[in-house]
Amino acid sequence: MDSTRRKIIVSWCLYDWANSAFATTIMAAVLPVFYSSVAAADLSKTTASSYWGYTNTIAMLIVAFTAPVLGALADHSGMKKKFLAAFAALGILSTAGLIGVSRGDWLLASSLYILGMVGFSGGNNFYDSLLPHVAGDQEIDRISSWGYATGYLGGGILLVFNLAMILKPQFFGLPNAEWGTRYSFLTVSIWWALFTIPLLKNVSEPPVVPIAGESANPLRASLQRLSLTFHNIRRHREAFKFLMAFWLYNDGIGTIISMAVIFGAEIRIAQEHLIGSILAVQVIGAPFSVLFGKIAGRIGAKNAILAGLMIYTGIAIGGYFIQTALHFWILAIFVGFVQGGTQALSRSLFGTLIPKSRSAEFYSFYDVSSKFAGIIGPAVFGIVGQMAGSSRLSIVSLIVFFVVGGLILLTVDINKGRQMVTRS
Repeated sequence: MDSTRRKIIVSWCLYDWANSAFATTIMAAVLPVFYSSVAAADLSKTTASSYWGYTNTIAMLIVAFTAPVLGALADHSGMKKKFLAAFAALGILSTAGLIGVSRGDWLLASSLYILGMVGFSGGNNFYDSLLPHVAGDQEIDRISSWGYATGYLGGGILLVFNLAMILKPQFFGLPNAEWGTRYSFLTVSIWWALFTIPLLKNVSEPPVVPIAGESANPLRASLQRLSLTFHNIRRHREAFKFLMAFWLYNDGIGTIISMAVIFGAEIRIAQEHLIGSILAVQVIGAPFSVLFGKIAGRIGAKNAILAGLMIYTGIAIGGYFIQTALHFWILAIFVGFVQGGTQALSRSLFGTLIPKSRSAEFYSFYDVSSKFAGIIGPAVFGIVGQMAGSSRLSIVSLIVFFVVGGLILLTVDINKGRQMVTRS
């Protein structure tokens, strides 16, 4: 691999390093605890958990209904990188705004988090769409896995720093843990902005492939492409079946990511254990993401994903029985084994089932699948929790997503899907 190509791949992976700080500190570890204990301190713990679930649902609804049109528009106009930069900027600024949230400001916290999630998820759509252009077919699993591993390292490193700010605020010249938490949100926005620069500088915008009869009007052309994608998805039947499977099993994965810590706060596990266990996921996730890429080379990406879903089913069952911090740590370790690898291989496997010239458009549907998962999973979690008076049954309800998603994935014929791409 020559130095120029290596630079492009490293720059692409660094965006995972950049925005994973949002995934760890904001989505998973710090903000959920802050939301429950400070922003929603005047609400009951179960209500706070439910409101957090609804907040995630609203954010995913916004992204789900805008991503396909924006993806088609990016393919038509050759603006994948510009859209990525715009969504990243939205996420960065919204995250910085969280420093102003104090006790009782749960509505402000929810609003800023929704904007941040739109920026994070929207940016990921265009980031993912660059993967088939950065990586060749023979290396796409490996590079996708390296991206996730890089993200785990980046998110984990900043989370260690944020944990120090919260546990030892006086060392940083801060009055207390609340201010340590609020300033940790600002560090995420700075980190995200800084490490986005290499991708914008070094990764080239993929060439535009025009479609015959396409309108010169960008918005009309994007709607034409969207209509054509709906029509052609029937020709890419295996990719469509994979999307259905991904939609279901990623529902469970995404809900565990976004709801695990606030569930831990609900059952009164100490903050240092909650954040520490998420850090453990980051540390374990980096090497295991790479390992999953190697396993996929031996048994195939599909079979590696299925193995991950079996472990996730066990995690959902174990979640019902959590009583102590040790239990939470054990399940976090198992999540670390499979989380990054399962998601990385899903991203790269889909990339081999779609035409490269329309990657942003097709990846918008891929990301819409994940966003609808983000809508349904947290909503079910919140509803079940409010009805049962506890979120333990909410954890168990995730089993259905892993099982049914896995069964649909079993029906996907990977070789047939890849042959269709070469003929299209």
